[in-house]
Amino acid sequence: HVQLVESGGGSVEAGGSLRLSCVASGDVPSSYARTWFRQVPGKEREGVAAIDSMGQISYVDSLKGRFQVSLDNATKSTMYLEMNNVKPEDTAMYTCAADPGSAGYCVARHGLITYWGQGTQVTVS
Repeated sequence: HVQLVESGGGSVEAGGSLRLSCVASGDVPSSYARTWFRQVPGKEREGVAAIDSMGQISYVDSLKGRFQVSLDNATKSTMYLEMNNVKPEDTAMYTCAADPGSAGYCVARHGLITYWGQGTQVTVS
């Protein structure tokens, strides 16, 4: 039984930083990429960043330079999202996912997700 559990969300002032974590448990295939998505009510889900089994990383163009995704190299079980210089438009529910595919494919994915966490809310004021 695969579980993805996010943490680290909260309220932060514009210009500040936040670090999100996503811990995976269960048998997530090692070949799967891990992706951060975000969604605002009433809007379409948006890919934020992904890291795949080859270590390739892909970001949505609008967030390059402010956000950084990484994976705990020791256990591969925890994915992080460092959010820097946050803006009010970064306010969203951030959710992590695990899916087969490359980082570039997964960050742009709009279809069904194989494994999906519950999300952690980020509010920037």
